[in-house]
Amino acid sequence: MQEVTQHPAAPDKEHKTAEPAWLNAMVRRLAPLSDLLILTFAFALAYLLRFDFRVTTDDLSRLVYQLPIVVLIQFGALVLTDGHRFLWRYVGMLELKTFVKAFLYSTLALLVLWILVPYEGRIPLSVLIMDVLLAFSGTFGPRVLWRAAHEHNEEMMRAARVTNGPRKRVLLIGAGSAGVLAAREIRRNLDFDVRGFVDDDPRKQMTVIQKFKVLGTSQHLPQLVRELEIDEVIISIAHASRENFRRLVNICNSIPVQVQVIPSLYEILQGVVQVTRVRNVQIEDLLGRDPVDLGEEFIGEFLAGKVIMVTGAGGSIGGELARQVARYHPAKLLLVERAEGALFEIEQQLRAELPSLPYVPCLADVGEESRMRSIFERHAPEVVIHAAAHKHVPLMEANALEAIKNNVFATHLLGRLAGEFKAETFILISTDKAVRPTSIMGATKRIGELLVQHLNRQFATRYVAVRFGNVIGSNGSVIPLFRKQISEGGPVTVTHQDMVRYFMTIPEAAQLVLQAGTMGSGGEIFILDMGKPVKILELARDLITLSGFKPGRDIEIVITGIRPGEKLCEELQITEEDMSKTRHPKIFIGSLLAYPEDEIQQLLTRLGALVNEGKEEEIRSYINEFLPEAQLAQRGSSHA
Repeated sequence: MQEVTQHPAAPDKEHKTAEPAWLNAMVRRLAPLSDLLILTFAFALAYLLRFDFRVTTDDLSRLVYQLPIVVLIQFGALVLTDGHRFLWRYVGMLELKTFVKAFLYSTLALLVLWILVPYEGRIPLSVLIMDVLLAFSGTFGPRVLWRAAHEHNEEMMRAARVTNGPRKRVLLIGAGSAGVLAAREIRRNLDFDVRGFVDDDPRKQMTVIQKFKVLGTSQHLPQLVRELEIDEVIISIAHASRENFRRLVNICNSIPVQVQVIPSLYEILQGVVQVTRVRNVQIEDLLGRDPVDLGEEFIGEFLAGKVIMVTGAGGSIGGELARQVARYHPAKLLLVERAEGALFEIEQQLRAELPSLPYVPCLADVGEESRMRSIFERHAPEVVIHAAAHKHVPLMEANALEAIKNNVFATHLLGRLAGEFKAETFILISTDKAVRPTSIMGATKRIGELLVQHLNRQFATRYVAVRFGNVIGSNGSVIPLFRKQISEGGPVTVTHQDMVRYFMTIPEAAQLVLQAGTMGSGGEIFILDMGKPVKILELARDLITLSGFKPGRDIEIVITGIRPGEKLCEELQITEEDMSKTRHPKIFIGSLLAYPEDEIQQLLTRLGALVNEGKEEEIRSYINEFLPEAQLAQRGSSHA
């Protein structure tokens, strides 16, 4: 799929041509002197206006005495509020508020002086009022004029770059803050002919934003596209809900008109892309654009300045966790991964994004005690985020012994080492497949959750698990598989027409995992709100449509039957778990029924013996017996 249809028109080069660097530097250096001169002139002019330019010798001497006091107070207020530091060409409403604040502070200070000074030494109130108005407009006005001149210059240069051919006529859906930002940047940097906004807010109808009129609501899209001969519609809502986004895309598809989208709010906030990186709608937009409260302050306190270990760092979820952890400036970031290529790739990515952070790539198997113990001894991680696991359901059905080694015994080993070396927090990444497990993978993750509770009773370390469903685009998941099948001309294979799954974007899942890590006293299983489940058949149809094909005509969809260990519908909780709210609206706590410590120890001993003996069928029977909610099928010796 093509990701981008229009690129920003080299903004760096544009700025260099529009205004020489020496001119901007000169303006910055002369700005304080300019402010002092304007403040001086404003006070003198206020005095002259007060006395109709007939100033007596006494008035002139008072002016000379009072002028430096007034100017220093006003300039001091500008300095304290950083008003003198603003770049002139970016002055806007925020800077206006700062200037208002600066002159409010200085006026209050002058009024206090007016009260304290004897009558004969006071500044006339009429002079004060006129001075404030003249000083404010005199200091802020030139900045506004400079910005206007700069924007006019940019407009002229952009117009000169436009070819003689017709430009794309576009409509923007969404006249909120993201839409305003997109309109401004598109007008400056993209060769689009923006015809106006569409917005469902009745208060915005027929208003003008960034020189563009709000022409109607989404219901008027078919009419507007036809009358204005629109080539393309751009959804400029950075945090639209899944339902609303899908509704807008369906409207555009029914017209039909090409629909594109600005990046998500998460991508913009993280500095991943610019607003102007307009791209085709992707399946991630339909499944994962719900607003997320990032809660940065809690995560910052949790991670900043600490030694953090992320296992499975070369995987899709582990890699995103590592990237997000790096943003909070830990003292050291340990990247634990047993696949050499994956470890090399994530380390290179992180060093390119944040080169100053100390990364420690650890090529290691989390199930190998001597290696993991040496890492703990040398680096003493304070927070351990355990994302390393075997996760593919059918593959683990055929390799049950390896699933138990990695998902049960390696988890127990890592959790025990975290406790022995006095780590503050241990976070296990779990899954919705741990609920009423019908697969070996799900059962091993359920046991991992029980081990979290078991270890929390043994050590001072705070142990928690975070359970969520499928993440969009993770390694080996259904979406990359569908995309590959579509690129090969089909067919797209769906195991059952009624199969549904929960979906979440990788960045959102990682962010919520870190949020959950800041909560609880230990032993909790945090359950993420995954929204509404998505029908896999509809997902396949959406992907085919977004790829430019017609389902059933260009690309066939074939029902292949449920694979071993799969369920029609995954769950995020079981009836025995009491769900309670947390401070985050998308994170809940599921309190697992406690298992006595001797039973957990018996479980580990028995599973260890069965794994060593290679008795897979007995393992399945034993897990079904130990976990009453488990429903593992017997697979036969061919899968041992």
